[in-house]
Amino acid sequence: MKATQKDFASIAPRAAQSCKVFYLCGTDDAGVQDAAHLIASLIPDAGERIEFSGGEAKRDPVRLADEARSTSLFGDTRHIWVRCSGDEAYEAVELLVAGDVVPCPVIIQAANASDKSKTAKLLEKRDDGLVAMFYPPDLRSVTGTVRALGNAAGVVMNDELAQRIASSVGLDTRLAASEVTKLALYLDAAPERPVRQGVAEAFDLVGAGTEEDGFAAIVSAVLNGETAKLATELKRMAALELNPVGLLLAFERRAAQLAALAARMGDRGDPRAFLEGEKNARRVFWKDVPDLLVQLKNWRGDKLERLVARLAALHRALLNDNRSADLLLAQGLAEISRVANRRV
Repeated sequence: MKATQKDFASIAPRAAQSCKVFYLCGTDDAGVQDAAHLIASLIPDAGERIEFSGGEAKRDPVRLADEARSTSLFGDTRHIWVRCSGDEAYEAVELLVAGDVVPCPVIIQAANASDKSKTAKLLEKRDDGLVAMFYPPDLRSVTGTVRALGNAAGVVMNDELAQRIASSVGLDTRLAASEVTKLALYLDAAPERPVRQGVAEAFDLVGAGTEEDGFAAIVSAVLNGETAKLATELKRMAALELNPVGLLLAFERRAAQLAALAARMGDRGDPRAFLEGEKNARRVFWKDVPDLLVQLKNWRGDKLERLVARLAALHRALLNDNRSADLLLAQGLAEISRVANRRV
């Protein structure tokens, strides 16, 4: 079974009842994670969660199938959650679906993978499998999501404020939901007592530090090739105790955005005019245009593909060695910044 980003929400309840293996992939990490949580919430009697990394599934492919077909020590229900990259879990999934015993539900959250991957092709025509791919949202769609989140929480806002929030969180709907929750708490808002006045002022107070304390500055410094700024940004990263994986996800979202913009721009000779059109269509935030202009020039063609692959490899390294995550990330970002600075 295969679902698109548009129909996933309507297909998910039925799939959760009938499917046993869920392969959720794409370049929108927030969307993939949200989808995985939705499936987990819809599985009947989901029970205990058993977690697997992609590295574990790749090193010992048999273990996933064995774990999915076994019962817990006390006979309780369970489901398995695999966090992997690309086709790391392919052999494990192949063994899983080849068995005669019905396994417990297995949710596969696959970063940097597409519905053209071997694992997706293995599952998409099976009645007991679901494949869904998620693309990074643009500014317009996240702005709409922020307004919808606000309405559901009793925080009524206009498009201008919703766009500010969407941009401040790097188009990450998980962070946007957190910002809306903060606003609702600060304003004492609820669906039955919506707040319409003073919402923008409240965001200035409770959300003012989001951009400054967040990821935007270091993402720009690295991908713009501003090597002189990198040491300062790395010190800020350490001082603020920014989560290494969360920070890397911000780079992956920007790389995915650059890939989408480059595909839409094609061979047009004027990136500035192209980005002006994207800004007017509200697909990019006006504050991002200067950085995007530099980055579209720095990262294009094969160089952009290598950036995406390098970020994926760095993501795997962080997951496999979380004790050295800060050092690994700093080294990786320094390398990427130097490459961006070459302007080739």
